[in-house]
Amino acid sequence: MSRLDDTFKSLLTRREHQGRLRRLTLREPGVVDFSSNGYLSLSTNPHVRTAYISHLQSSNEFSLGSCGSRLLDGNMAPAENLESQIAQFHGAPAGLLFNSGFEANTGLFSCAPQPGDYVVYDELIHASVHDGMKLSRARAMPFAHNCVDRSGLQESSGPRPLDAVLSDLLRGQDGHKVRSGQTNVFVAVEGVYSMDGDAAPLEQIVECVEKHLARGNGHIIVDEAHSTGWMGERGRGLVCQLGLEERVWARVHTFGKAMGCAGAIVLCTPATRSYLINYARSLIYTTAMGYPMLTAIQTVYDHLKSGQADGLLTNLISLMQETHALLLSVCEKHNPPPQLFRINTSPPESPIIPLFSAQSRSLARHCQQRGYMVRPIVAPTVPKGTDRVRLCLHAANTGSEVRGLCMAIEEWLEQQHARDLSPRVDGAQLPLVGDLTSLPLNEPSKL
Repeated sequence: MSRLDDTFKSLLTRREHQGRLRRLTLREPGVVDFSSNGYLSLSTNPHVRTAYISHLQSSNEFSLGSCGSRLLDGNMAPAENLESQIAQFHGAPAGLLFNSGFEANTGLFSCAPQPGDYVVYDELIHASVHDGMKLSRARAMPFAHNCVDRSGLQESSGPRPLDAVLSDLLRGQDGHKVRSGQTNVFVAVEGVYSMDGDAAPLEQIVECVEKHLARGNGHIIVDEAHSTGWMGERGRGLVCQLGLEERVWARVHTFGKAMGCAGAIVLCTPATRSYLINYARSLIYTTAMGYPMLTAIQTVYDHLKSGQADGLLTNLISLMQETHALLLSVCEKHNPPPQLFRINTSPPESPIIPLFSAQSRSLARHCQQRGYMVRPIVAPTVPKGTDRVRLCLHAANTGSEVRGLCMAIEEWLEQQHARDLSPRVDGAQLPLVGDLTSLPLNEPSKL
């Protein structure tokens, strides 16, 4: 091996000793999926599959791939037609397709802010936004998660790495160019946050931006990755659900979660679309989507627009309520220490329900061994002190599967209780492994 390989091995060994080594895994056959982001179960839906194959077989425009970037030979009429249809569906003037949500965010945030501009972002914003901001020419400043004003800090019950709130940051940018509207301030939030499952207080955010940046130089960007497809009428997302289409500057809708396929679109003005075509490097220097992927996206949107997914959404909402009620019952019955196991007591805002535990790997392993696929999420993906098992519900899950998972969780809690009561040689009780109280709670997530 080269010296560089030796360096890599050393770094990987250190990460493994820290319990942070990432590995690729394959899903075991027959396990119940409580992990993937396919909230509407559309990727395996038989009606969607039949419609998709029919579209491919009947098309005269079929080609396996685009064979070029969109600015060279990779553009095609189906791509432009799809952009127009999606923009119309979500109530936007224009849209531009990207190969993934990651590329959409890195492209948008790297080139849209001009020299001297600011990007103010929620501390839990996705890693792709962080990478885009690093490439931009703007100054970036985080604010405490979902905290528009100081009352948000007071209401928070969890660890709070930051005490800056959105209103303070916007009020603090009182230079002449900001006040006069010459300098832009971009505000970056997500519709639904993938690790906590909570929705952004978007109406408050819009009002705050319009109040403090009254010259119209405040530009809100909403990443709707985890709200596309299931939130709002026919899955139009959070912005449409709240009727804020004309007050949000840009939206990023991705198709790899509830939509069950891949790719993304930036919804924006025609001028912004043209600007991205000229300056977004993640669009300019990559091969465009091929016809099969464009057709997959088209097929899923047709499925949503026709109302065929309405029943799936109804079942998903019902499962969210049932699962949360069962988990609350488990907590009430066993009253575990919060560092061992806790959930948010308020009703879930999305199909993502975090199960907080300092022993998230042990809990996930126990559930997997009983046939339920869930994943542990630990620092640095989430802030230290907030390790959790990320439970994702899907429209195709059944009540029986949910009850089985909750029984597995209850069984794990009983095992932990029995172990913790086992006497040591000196008669003292064994401490909990990985007690959260021993972990620092003030370090922000390194996404």
